[in-house]
Amino acid sequence: MNVKAKKHLGQHFLKDENIAKQIVDALTWENYNQVLEIGPGMGVLTKFLMQEKKNVSVVEIDSESVEYLQNNYPTLKIFGEDFLKMDLAKAFNNEPVCILGNFPYNISTQIVFKILEDREQIPEMAGMFQKEVAERICSKKGSKIYGILSVLTQAYYETEYLFTVDEHVFNPPPKVKSGVMRMKRKHTHLEVDERLFFNIVKTAFNQRRKTLRNALKSLNISQHGVDENLLNLRAEQLSVEDFIELTAKVSG
Repeated sequence: MNVKAKKHLGQHFLKDENIAKQIVDALTWENYNQVLEIGPGMGVLTKFLMQEKKNVSVVEIDSESVEYLQNNYPTLKIFGEDFLKMDLAKAFNNEPVCILGNFPYNISTQIVFKILEDREQIPEMAGMFQKEVAERICSKKGSKIYGILSVLTQAYYETEYLFTVDEHVFNPPPKVKSGVMRMKRKHTHLEVDERLFFNIVKTAFNQRRKTLRNALKSLNISQHGVDENLLNLRAEQLSVEDFIELTAKVSG
């Protein structure tokens, strides 16, 4: 029995087992014993994960894949649900859990935001995204692709782009290249008002062609003693630390 890739679920099954092993090998296994794989499909990553003799679980919304995994990995713990709606605290009794996967391209950004929401429980993530998304998450200030996702992710995680994967190793092949990256948590909380931090980052990048003085005019940041040189910069010119310091100034 083979599982048919479903376009509406963004499925592209990885065929190359060497790449699958490299993705699993990207995990450091530091500070956790639980691993949750998202969208395992026919288990090309799962097979190598289970060789690590850790507590491996998978979450899969495709009922055909769930049936395949039950038949081929009878001891595997399977959550037949949508990861984006999953209650990780309940599923893993508040234990730390690492996230791994060949992530569906159509929800990859949502997966990252879900990880950020549950960051206290997720010390590490490794996996494959559309190359453009992986590069954006890992990009630094000054880059044209540096943006909201870059800053918010790097505020809480060390990010590292590991390697690029060609289209031909998938079935069906996607129209773009893929990128494998790793995120290792460095913070669970920032020493600033985090809601304000998110608001400042999103507002600044939503008007990224404007200087901060104009992009953040609604927040009256010029009245909070913010450095004039900083006010004359655009969002893409600020580091993650600059955004944190700016939030501290605005919140007083």
